Amino acid sequence: MELETRVRPASAAERPLIAGLANFYIYDFSELEPAESDRFEFDPHGGLGDLPHLDDYFTAPDRAALLILADERPIGFALLNTQSHRGGHVERNMGEFFIARKHRRGGRGAEAVRQILALHPGRWEVAVAARNLAAKAFWPRAIAGAANVSGLERLEGDGEHWTGPIWTFQAD
Repeated sequence: MELETRVRPASAAERPLIAGLANFYIYDFSELEPAESDRFEFDPHGGLGDLPHLDDYFTAPDRAALLILADERPIGFALLNTQSHRGGHVERNMGEFFIARKHRRGGRGAEAVRQILALHPGRWEVAVAARNLAAKAFWPRAIAGAANVSGLERLEGDGEHWTGPIWTFQAD
């Protein structure tokens, strides 16, 4: 039986849920960091800390926190903002996007992207760290698979604001 994937806004009361899921998101990023780096280390309680500015996604008008659900169970989140990875601001930016490992590679991430782009039309930017090979493969396919996308273009970060590809496009 196929699980129904659904995206919806997260309430302020669900901030602890997103913070908990974010520990797994940060943990996933830790494998991309060189061993000698001091980033993504455990704190004295075994946690990895909060995502920077997480509270802003529940209070600032130019940000949005979204939950990704499978049969009404949380499997991930998306955090949207207006910060451009090329400097300045954009209408929409995928600040963070996470799907739990158990729910990857089954089309749920791409379906979540489709729903997010339908819920938040506008001029978008999605930036991916150069070292994140899985995300570099996922994002162009997921974006192109959304029916409401036009003008998909891949740019390269300038090495100052961002290092890695940046996809820009219009979602209507």
